[in-house]
Amino acid sequence: MRTEILAVSSGRLFRLAWGSLLTLAGTALLVAQGLAWLSLEPHLLRALQGGAVCALGTALGALPVLVIRRMPIMVGDGLLGFGAGVMLAATAFSLIVPGLQAAQGLGFSQWGTGALVSFGILLGALGLFVVDHQVSRGGRLSGASERPAIAPRIWLFVIAIIAHNIPEGMAIGVSAGGGLADADSLAMGIALQDVPEGLVIALVLAGAGMSRFKAFLIGAASGLVEPIFALLCAWLVAIAELLLPLGLALAAGAMLLVVTHEIIPESRRNGHEKIASLGLLSGFCLMMVMDTALV
Repeated sequence: MRTEILAVSSGRLFRLAWGSLLTLAGTALLVAQGLAWLSLEPHLLRALQGGAVCALGTALGALPVLVIRRMPIMVGDGLLGFGAGVMLAATAFSLIVPGLQAAQGLGFSQWGTGALVSFGILLGALGLFVVDHQVSRGGRLSGASERPAIAPRIWLFVIAIIAHNIPEGMAIGVSAGGGLADADSLAMGIALQDVPEGLVIALVLAGAGMSRFKAFLIGAASGLVEPIFALLCAWLVAIAELLLPLGLALAAGAMLLVVTHEIIPESRRNGHEKIASLGLLSGFCLMMVMDTALV
């Protein structure tokens, strides 16, 4: 990441951010109206609405990146640390603990539950190792370019958060498809905890040299997997219920790998260890509170 100056944008960028917010609100209203017109079964419509709320939360979280022009390297390291904390808390409280509970709900013994989730964690980490190899190889083969390329570790960060959103969408779909009374509360809680995730993705990408608008679009788009998987799993609720513990564990393994192997070392590479550690603790505590209080 480059050493730059953090600056709040001019009135033009403020108007861009405000216009984007109004666009998101208008789009949400149009989507809500469109969903009302769809002739879907009630449980499928409920799952799709819940996933759409989560995607909107992610997009709203990414919005502030539009009013930030440049970022000092110290702030970038703090944000990486914050992102690592968010991901560690999400791994523990949004993925591993619910995965263990879901496996127990399927009738697995305590040993079987631990073995299934452990297998999923290791398999998820192995899968991200393969992705890491392919992304790094692609970066080496691309050669020099006019604009500095985003480091592979940043893309792994984004991929891991998107992977974490998939089982969240599955959980929404399973709860809505199964007719659970708290399905709407679950979707709202996940949507609220998606807000800092969208923000972290957008700010980290912007700090790595990507244009603010493109970083916003990627941050907002990272939540689109949730309505897709919510609808799919509500449709296939019986199968999805069986796959949910493994899906949660796979995402947990990917998250753990990218945090320990890439994000934490990168946040400390430039000599701002204290800022990075403070960011990690802040992100972990914030996400822990949101995970345990809202879901």
